[in-house]
Amino acid sequence: MVLINSIYTRTGDDGTTALGNGERRSKYDLRIDVIGTVDETNAAIGVARLYLDGDRRLAGMLTAVQNDLFDLGADLAVPQRDGRAERLRIVAGQVERLEQDIDALNAGLAPLTSFILPGGSPAAAHLHLARTVARRSERLLVELADRPEEPVGAPVLQYLNRLSDFLFVAARVANGNGVADVLWIPGQNR
Repeated sequence: MVLINSIYTRTGDDGTTALGNGERRSKYDLRIDVIGTVDETNAAIGVARLYLDGDRRLAGMLTAVQNDLFDLGADLAVPQRDGRAERLRIVAGQVERLEQDIDALNAGLAPLTSFILPGGSPAAAHLHLARTVARRSERLLVELADRPEEPVGAPVLQYLNRLSDFLFVAARVANGNGVADVLWIPGQNR
């Protein structure tokens, strides 16, 4: 259980913040940037959920993703080092559940004949925005993982890679199972 008694601590007034293991990092540190961008992804998904118009199945999947993103942030907040006792980590089962959700949502969609412009319904537009933030999270995470001194678990990388795919398919579902998708027309405005 998490217990938060005070919202402000003043410990970050010097431009640093603490990881879950107590280590202090600059607020512009790459690991902190990844954690913050994952949080931004989560917030964008929360906004998208406001526009789902009663789609309980999709809302449930998105809620599960939001919880997973908190797990992912907790995973990143305590870097895996020296065989220490494990903390909360993203596990393969979470990646597999996300893949199953992608497959379940995609099963009801017609194959694409063009790329899709972000838009359509309000829910879909917000899910597309969440998708782009998730991709930014992934790019930053890959940069972090490329640093030998910054360990990142493989399931974290896999989860963020699948997440943007899930959000893309979810946006199509929110667009009436693709009916309201806005298709790209190459060279339309030449």
